[in-house]
Amino acid sequence: MEKLDQRQFMSLLERSFSCSAMRYKADGHQTIVLAGEEYGSGSSRDWAAKGPMLLGVKAVIAKSFERIHRSNLVGMGVIPLCFKPGEDADSLRLTGHERYTIKLPSNVKETQPGQDVQVVTDSGKSFTCKLRIDTLVELAYFDHGGILHYVLRNLVKQQQK
Repeated sequence: MEKLDQRQFMSLLERSFSCSAMRYKADGHQTIVLAGEEYGSGSSRDWAAKGPMLLGVKAVIAKSFERIHRSNLVGMGVIPLCFKPGEDADSLRLTGHERYTIKLPSNVKETQPGQDVQVVTDSGKSFTCKLRIDTLVELAYFDHGGILHYVLRNLVKQQQK
């Protein structure tokens, strides 16, 4: 077996991840990310939110978010959720192989910034997260599927007047 150097390994890992994500997306499966603390920290934060959205990620459940990245996720239509204090994927014994149902109200008008949201796995495990959509403006973006859809719909409305 040939030994891979780090660059080759990272290239293979990247291809495997994106191929898997695109397959899930093509099969109609929505995906989530389970994350630790300060999710989204580092450079290229704008693409750090665009990339998951383009790969079909619908939500990120993290211990905490980098402030700007959390806002960018909302802008891309990705739901940011925080584990309750003292909880994380490890303490809840979440592996990432589960299927998740995020119980948001069906009508966005019933959703409040920062509200508690129940998450249930296909094995019946249930836990509560805090919705990190923090403002009514962000809630409007979320209602439209992200800031791009929000702006486009408002432009179309203005041109129809």
